[in-house]
Amino acid sequence: MSIPDSFEITPRAFTDERGSFLEWYRFDRLEEVVGHPLDLRQANLSVSRRGGVRGIHFADVPRGQAKYVTVPRGSILDYVVDLRTGSPTFGTWESVRLDDIQNKAVYLAEGLGHAFIALEDDTVVTYLVSDVFQPEREHGVSPVDPQIGLVFPEGLTPILSPKDTEAPGLAEAVDSGLLPEWNAVRAFYDSLAVG
Repeated sequence: MSIPDSFEITPRAFTDERGSFLEWYRFDRLEEVVGHPLDLRQANLSVSRRGGVRGIHFADVPRGQAKYVTVPRGSILDYVVDLRTGSPTFGTWESVRLDDIQNKAVYLAEGLGHAFIALEDDTVVTYLVSDVFQPEREHGVSPVDPQIGLVFPEGLTPILSPKDTEAPGLAEAVDSGLLPEWNAVRAFYDSLAVG
């Protein structure tokens, strides 16, 4: 992916007449790519209807919440948004289709924003995360903020929660000091490195 500290992962699938098998998460392989282990502290699962939007969410760093996201049923358009002030890609986003066909996953480091829109009913999304949910440290930026400019699939009406509807835009989040700072986040990543 073009945003630093985010990765698209395609696991190997093994298929035969019985069906398929895949290792959808490998601690050791992710550590090789990211440069440090994912200190897994919570696993989440959401079920969304077509058009359901979750995000743009992020948590205070440190500790923050790195995420490993995959879709065991259905499909989403997954968005990684760089919310780290001072980052060379600040304010930009990238999207990846995650579904139960290709079985891709997305890893995003602490400080990056995450959102998705469900492309079909009853889509199941799993998230492995590096910290437990702490409401006072969890924040959001509006997924419909024109400054960020997320592009949703044509013909799909986004359905937002009240929390995401009321989230500040990027400029307001910057002005209020809500967003993580690039150098501080980089120092936190360095502190996670092994050896």
